[in-house]
Amino acid sequence: MNIFVTRPIPHLGIEMLKKRGHSVTLQRDRRNLSKQELIKKLSGKKYDALLCLLTNQIDSDVMDAAGSQLKIISNYAVGFDNIDVEAAKKRGIAVTNTPAPEVNISVAEHTFALALSLSRRIVEADRYARTGKYHGWDPDLLVGNDLHDRTIGLIGMGRIGKEVVRHAQSGFGMSVLYFDPRRDQEFEREYHARYLPMERLLQTADIVSLHVPLLPSTRHLINTKTLRLMKKTALLVNTARGPIVDEKAVLKALYAKKLGGFALDVFECEPNTDCDATDQMALKSLSNVIMTPHIASATVNARNAMARIAAQNILDIFAGKQSEHIAK
Repeated sequence: MNIFVTRPIPHLGIEMLKKRGHSVTLQRDRRNLSKQELIKKLSGKKYDALLCLLTNQIDSDVMDAAGSQLKIISNYAVGFDNIDVEAAKKRGIAVTNTPAPEVNISVAEHTFALALSLSRRIVEADRYARTGKYHGWDPDLLVGNDLHDRTIGLIGMGRIGKEVVRHAQSGFGMSVLYFDPRRDQEFEREYHARYLPMERLLQTADIVSLHVPLLPSTRHLINTKTLRLMKKTALLVNTARGPIVDEKAVLKALYAKKLGGFALDVFECEPNTDCDATDQMALKSLSNVIMTPHIASATVNARNAMARIAAQNILDIFAGKQSEHIAK
């Protein structure tokens, strides 16, 4: 079987495929292929599997370019928002993703790295020290807040959300609120998490952390209206998908001091960190904003686990098995 991989991934995944005797064509340039470039690479080559990244937009045109023999699109990502899943289903193409316990842990840890850095003003303090402003201990210098005994509100209680709850309680002694379309009362009892409607959660939480997939219903879930419900001192953390947040609305809230801070690993207009560079309102200009470049799952363990799963998904489909990671 012939497999096309759109960008380098950890080598163990490629080796899994090669050891089974499959032919792997690896796009070694780490630059993200445009849609037209990807179509050109696929056209007329008869690939049976496409192993892609979340930066690749896979629609019906790309699928048709690959040909009717394409059996699987293995997405090296937890989400599916870069793939037209319905178009794949119509063509009988399996679409899979790479959830893993290692990914859950890595993203949960990064969520707290952001929340803690924002609460304790770590980035501000680093800049302060590096620029030679520190001249001795001062009781009023860069005073922040503890996470201990504060309330974190999670919007989305999937695998990653649940890992965040475990960290929040066992690591920081936080109170936990959550909202999810599917209430999990067993989990509530085990972890003393409290379910609230989203509006009440936003009104109550000291820290709001987002863990929902990007769907039409979640695009701009955080907007001018929902931001008005939050405490003026509240912190917002996004390690899910950028367009879940209306960044312009967040910027306005921050400038008006109606939001305590914003930490994000994903951007609304990614890879751009600013949707509108002409309006003089930029996230990077604010001291109470922390930005990281989509690296929440960027640990050795997580990325290796994703490579293993992405390869195994292809091997399962080739063997006529039902992958456990297939898009429903």
